[in-house]
Amino acid sequence: MRQEDTMTGSLRLLSKTITCAERISLENPAEVMAEIKKIILLIFREFEFSQFELAFSDILKLFSGNYPGYRRCNTLYHDLNHTMDCLLVTAKLINGAFLNGVRFGKHEVSLGLISALMHDTGYIQAVDDDTGTGAKYTICHIDRSIEFMKQYFQDHRFPLEDLQICSNLLRCTGLDVKISEIKFQTREHEILGKILGTADLIGQMANEHYLEKLPFLYREFKEGGVQCYKDELDLLKKTPAFWEMVKERFVSELGQVDGYLRDYLRALWGINQDLYRQAIDRNIECLQALLATPRFPFQGIREAEAKWY
Repeated sequence: MRQEDTMTGSLRLLSKTITCAERISLENPAEVMAEIKKIILLIFREFEFSQFELAFSDILKLFSGNYPGYRRCNTLYHDLNHTMDCLLVTAKLINGAFLNGVRFGKHEVSLGLISALMHDTGYIQAVDDDTGTGAKYTICHIDRSIEFMKQYFQDHRFPLEDLQICSNLLRCTGLDVKISEIKFQTREHEILGKILGTADLIGQMANEHYLEKLPFLYREFKEGGVQCYKDELDLLKKTPAFWEMVKERFVSELGQVDGYLRDYLRALWGINQDLYRQAIDRNIECLQALLATPRFPFQGIREAEAKWY
């Protein structure tokens, strides 16, 4: 057995001890759609979901290889589950924003949800692109996502201004992007962009399978020419520092909109805690415990695992 396979198995075993805030099955698109509708209808008594529903259906087709002109998603980290995670967190942050007095229009909310659906479409290869995987587009995937969205909006006759709004939202998912340099049309659009940038990070890092998927992220980085890490183990060792960077970005660039999750949970469930932040902290703590075991990644998993029961 290869070391990387043993490492992935070890992380999978440990990840079973993580309790994630999300109780919706990401494997069940109908369940995800029902939850999104419930969240949005807490804001609006009536909401026109048809545009979002069509985009949702088309994104499912895209990732499964049933969308004309495109291959099936073959990136194991930036997969459909991650898109569903990002979408759910986006909806909850939008709800939390309303609780804090931010008033989006119904069409703006629809565009925010559609942007979450399309934010990683740049990883999907065209049918005639049979070299490697979509991970080779890691560095340029945001631009490619915007290109996919541009064609999609043209095909479905979205107004031109919708493309500009959603393009700006997608740019907010770049880790090196200066939000202040993006020319938003309104304050509400800027908040939506910060929400999407935040949801992209929280969705993946709070996921109960985050640890076991990290080796897949390294392989995507390697194919995509991202040279920040020597190997999978190096990425794992640097992940706690990455989380510190993300927390700083929440404050410096993303307007601390992550706090809206706590408001959403308090208003809906009476839980005055940020369960997502807690889930990420547990992921990082478990990873650090695992890295501290002398025999990692081959043995010693039970010792690290037992600490978090």
